[in-house]
Parts: sequence; structure tokens; C-alpha cells
Amino acid sequence: MSNTRSPAPRRGTHQWLALLIGAVYLVVGIAGFAVTGFDGWTEHDHSQTLLGFAINPAHNVVHLLIGLLGVVLWRTASGARTFGWLLVIGYGAAFVYGLFVVDNADANFLNINWADNWLHLASVIGGLLVALLPYRTAATGADR
Repeated sequence: MSNTRSPAPRRGTHQWLALLIGAVYLVVGIAGFAVTGFDGWTEHDHSQTLLGFAINPAHNVVHLLIGLLGVVLWRTASGARTFGWLLVIGYGAAFVYGLFVVDNADANFLNINWADNWLHLASVIGGLLVALLPYRTAATGADR
């Protein structure tokens, strides 16, 4: 009998990067609740930080959702690229939002501080890498 199992799909660098970013955000979302608990969902309190990044329960939920998307979408090349574009759009918007609300307690419902703003910008760059890194096909060696 011959073995007709097809080989496991080859994962591209952009897929592994999507998984890494997703896993980090998932862990940060879970760890965030150890800092904030489950009270004060939109509280603006810069003393509640995780590694210098201000958080609150609503911010933790955003991290959990981003993390789950990365862990789910990394499996296919197109899913990873979709995740990359979601990072670019979502964290691009979060960066711009953060620039306006970082010192405005009334509007800052995600408890964003300057460290968060820089991390959001880094996430945009990570999203661009995931979305735009070339993927080499195993059969032809061509970029996709």
C-alpha cells in the first residue's frame, strides 16, 4: 500500500509572524486581567500598567480579540495577510486615537498612555510585515 497523505502545508514567514503577534497579544490580554481585575471597564487610571503599558479591562478585551484573530488566521497565507491588514487598520486607528486622548481622561476609555501609542505604531509595522512579506512557493520558488 502506498501512503497517499499529502505533505503538511509549508508555512510562510508572514504566517509565523502572525501567530507570534497573535500569541503575544493573547497572553497580554490574559495577564492584563491579573492587573486590572474585572472592575472599572473604561477607567482612566495610568497606575494600572502591565510592563509600563496602561490598561483597563476594556483594553484587555481588545488585546484578547486581536490575539484570537492572530491565532486563528495564521494557518493560511491569505488569513495571515488579512490579520496583517487588520493590525494596520486597527492599530493605525488606535495610534491616531491615542495621540488625541492620551492626556484627556474624559475621552480615553481604553486607558492609553504614551508607551501604548508607540506599541500601537510598532503593531502597525508588524501588520505591514505580515501583510506584505513575500511568500515563496515550494514548487517554483516564486514569490506570492
